[in-house]
Amino acid sequence: QVQLVESGGGLVQAGGSLRLSCAASGRTAVSYVMGWFRQAPGKEREFVARITWRGGSTYYGDSVKGRFTISRDNAKNTVTLQMNSLTAEDTAVYYCASAPFRPGAVYRVYEYDAWGQGTQVTVSS
Repeated sequence: QVQLVESGGGLVQAGGSLRLSCAASGRTAVSYVMGWFRQAPGKEREFVARITWRGGSTYYGDSVKGRFTISRDNAKNTVTLQMNSLTAEDTAVYYCASAPFRPGAVYRVYEYDAWGQGTQVTVSS
């Protein structure tokens, strides 16, 4: 099993930036894709971005394209989400997740089999 720990959440003003990190440990060899999801109160968990360990192929949710950037450091087994131009609509608990190899874009919640505990991001308007 892969263990995931997020860090970097907090409170930021609208228009500001925040950087989230996710550290992976355990059976990282079974991890093919790392993703970020978010969940606001009363809403379903939403796909944010994902990246493959090999090749660094990225894919973003429509609501964050052009504002968020996902990257990975294979040597440190970490994935980072740089979030810019934040708005109140970005307020949510952000989760890091891992998926084994699957065909396709791999952006659905059910495709991921390991999850972090989540980190709160609050954007004040």
